Amino acid sequence: MKKEKDKPNTLFNLHEVYSKMASIFREKVCEDCNWSQPTFYRKMRTKVPINRREKGRDYLSLAEERRIIEIKDEMNDTFVKTLDRCCR
Repeated sequence: MKKEKDKPNTLFNLHEVYSKMASIFREKVCEDCNWSQPTFYRKMRTKVPINRREKGRDYLSLAEERRIIEIKDEMNDTFVKTLDRCCR
């Protein structure tokens, strides 16, 4: 039987997984889209208004948008597997 001090800290482990996944996602998008980190954050916030009645369009090309969705799909499986290992 494990001693109390040998038990994993579930909260800490989960926080680490969530924090790392956000960082990995950002790094992967920057690498694949050939962006710097400031460009990543600028594109994440930027909206280009088409006219006053419409909300505007995301400031991403169709290719960038597709690649970002692919990265999300790739990371989902890894994320779920990591969470499962983390919380056993």
